[in-house]
Amino acid sequence: MSKNIVTTDTPEINPDLEQHTLSVFTHNSPGTLMRITQVFARRGFNIDSLVVSTSRDERYSRMTIGLTGRSNGLEQIILQVNKLVDVLHCHQHTEDNSVVRELLLIKFLCNKAERTEALQIIDHFGGKAVDLTPESMIAMITGDSGKVDAAVNLFTQFDIIETVRTGKVVMARGEQET
Repeated sequence: MSKNIVTTDTPEINPDLEQHTLSVFTHNSPGTLMRITQVFARRGFNIDSLVVSTSRDERYSRMTIGLTGRSNGLEQIILQVNKLVDVLHCHQHTEDNSVVRELLLIKFLCNKAERTEALQIIDHFGGKAVDLTPESMIAMITGDSGKVDAAVNLFTQFDIIETVRTGKVVMARGEQET
């Protein structure tokens, strides 16, 4: 017996919840990620994606955090994150002031007869076939979250084995520092 579960905390159902993207530049030290994520949890924000890597200078790390929550509490969170000892700066980014991208790897069953159609989908999304066997294929697609979601939706006509997404990465436009 299956049950349909309806939640009221999705952006489609609850219009008060919005998608946000933050960039956090930190010292590269143990425990920093934990302290930052606790700030979001205490305020009731859900982290949808989290990408962390060292910067060009290995003493520092950059985090890109995609999250869902109410806009009225976000400014307070940014102030609290900026007060953490290891944080150098935390900024919110919008589509107007930044470039936001994700990477998707999707592995699906695809025999020889289906290969042309799969390659057309990959080409349509500006992707690349990165692995091919007689019975399967791995495609790589990059773009904003909507584009990646649309690609996954088109690939559902095949038997999808697995998907891996990076989550959002962000960079400020122009000469502005991220």
